[in-house]
Order: sequence, then C-alpha cells, then structure tokens
Amino acid sequence: QVQLVESGGGLVQPGGSLRLSCTASGFTFSTFSNYVMSWYRQAPGKERDLVARITSDGGSTNYADAVKGRFTISRDNAKNTVYLQMNSLKPDDTAVYYCNADRRFGSISLKNHWGQGTQVTVSS
Repeated sequence: QVQLVESGGGLVQPGGSLRLSCTASGFTFSTFSNYVMSWYRQAPGKERDLVARITSDGGSTNYADAVKGRFTISRDNAKNTVYLQMNSLKPDDTAVYYCNADRRFGSISLKNHWGQGTQVTVSS
C-alpha cells in the first residue's frame, strides 16, 4: 500500500516560515509521478480544507485564497516527495497539515491516499 509520511511541522512565531515535506513509498502498480499531490489542513473543529495542489509533472499549481502569495507547493518526483513552503505564517494557519496523493487516469481519480498529518502551530 502507498504510504505518505509528512514532516517539518512545529511551533513558529507569526511571520515565520516552515517547510513541510511529504515522502511517498510502497508503490506496487504505480509510481509517484502518477499522482496529483495536495496539501490539506484541518484545524480543531473544522473540516479538512485544500491548501495547495500540484499536477503530476509540477506544471500547474493551485492554492486556497487564504495562502496565496505566502505558500508554495513543489514536488521532486525523483525523490517521491512533495513540499509546502510556508512563509509569513499567521495564527490562522495553525492546523494539522495532511499530504494527499490522488492517482489519476486522465481526469479520473482512481485512488486517494492520506498521510498521518503534521502539526503546525503559529503562536507568539
């Protein structure tokens, strides 16, 4: 089974930066490059919301309005890793951040995988 492991979370002061990493493993009938990769986040009592998404070849990205201009998603298919660079962090960014891998066949989603999440806390 495909496994996703996030890392890089922690405690940071407002205005600070963090870089999250998500490394995938366990591919059997697919490769990392088959997957659209996304970062989601979930604050206590809230739904899990999309933060950023990147296509299989890294050629296209999209971001939630709340993070545009501050966060950057990128991927390194050779390392089976997707990153989320988070700058100018705000207290409202506090959440558990989850990595998601969405295997696509054309425009069809075949299977989703989730990481265990990494806590990001922005506080003074």
